[in-house]
Amino acid sequence: MKDLDFFKRICESHAPSGRENWIYPVIQDAFSEFCDVSISKLNNIYINKKGRSSNSIMVMAHTDEVFLMVNKILDRGFIEFKSVGIDAKSLVSQQVIIHGVEDINGIVAFKSSTEDKDFTVENMYIDSFMDSDKLKSLVKVGDYVTINRKIVPLLNNNIACKTADNRAGIVAMYVCSQELRNVNPDLNVSFVCSCQEEVGHRGAKMASYDIRPDIGIAIDTTFDGGSNGDIDRENKLGNGPVICIGPNIHPKLRERITDTAKKYNIPYQIEVEPGNTGTDAWDIQTSLGGIPTLLISIPIRYMHTSVEMVNIEDIRNTGRLLARFIQNLSSSELEGLFCF
Repeated sequence: MKDLDFFKRICESHAPSGRENWIYPVIQDAFSEFCDVSISKLNNIYINKKGRSSNSIMVMAHTDEVFLMVNKILDRGFIEFKSVGIDAKSLVSQQVIIHGVEDINGIVAFKSSTEDKDFTVENMYIDSFMDSDKLKSLVKVGDYVTINRKIVPLLNNNIACKTADNRAGIVAMYVCSQELRNVNPDLNVSFVCSCQEEVGHRGAKMASYDIRPDIGIAIDTTFDGGSNGDIDRENKLGNGPVICIGPNIHPKLRERITDTAKKYNIPYQIEVEPGNTGTDAWDIQTSLGGIPTLLISIPIRYMHTSVEMVNIEDIRNTGRLLARFIQNLSSSELEGLFCF
């Protein structure tokens, strides 16, 4: 399977927080050619490649996506909902799928009596276009709702889709696994598609205790710094993976992966995060007695909308950087690397 084909399949799949098992067959199909794949009781997906030593490295990208939930079923086929992580302004007129007894298509509508400035989920509803009795037989309060959006190829290797955050990270791990296909690394490698990141990074801590790695690397997305992104940042689509610097990040590991990028002419960017990075990296670092941690981010534009924009070469270069870092790492170096 090619990385772009996998990206399409995984981004068009649905896996809100707590229902990551919905996407397990897609991940298993992609990775089982290279590694052993399993799923935990709470939906962490583990992809393991055996190394030559007893030491291990964990590479993690979260599986779950931002989502809606049914809050109340109204008359005439309308549904009130709650939003988790999606900016209300981006929801109006979006196509959604209501995951009830069967999948039901719907449209997010803005209440006509509401002023345009009041873009809140309380002023919206989902129109299922169904008879109320039929709807109530198929949908109940608490059912999940996800955005229904196909990927859209754009110019300059850019792609728009609903779940670049963080299916792009999973595809980067897939590229890494392909790069390591004929390599026997010194360290055992565990790729983790973590659960429930969008609601509190819960899977990261679970995985850290399950795997107990010597090194943890979180792969996530970060804000593009272009005119329609976060203008306070310097990240740019197409300029490569973003290496984070800050107290959440182990300084010697960060220097090592930066040197790796330079050695193999892999483009990269730098981002400063002086506090909590708000990613799985925080929970990896603070698990057990402390795990030396890195955060590598893929820049995206329009985060947490249905048209998150990502550059496919940034994804590929993230996977290549990870592969070269892992390939050149030996267990005999770890003690020296972990010393400040």
